[in-house]
Amino acid sequence: MSESYRKIAVTQVRSLSGRPETHRRTMRALGFTKNQQTRYHTETPTIRGMLYQVRHLVDVSEVEE
Repeated sequence: MSESYRKIAVTQVRSLSGRPETHRRTMRALGFTKNQQTRYHTETPTIRGMLYQVRHLVDVSEVEE
């Protein structure tokens, strides 16, 4: 079962100050350490679920290959 997933760019646009610990851990797992950073991921169901949890803190865009 080989599915082709697209690449996405995820940028942190809001601070983690005052956010629940679960959101902080999710952002850390996505690779964020500072505000305004951009990380590149493959859009898998796991990554989509993590982004859904912190959708108010990030901006997601598709990457042209």
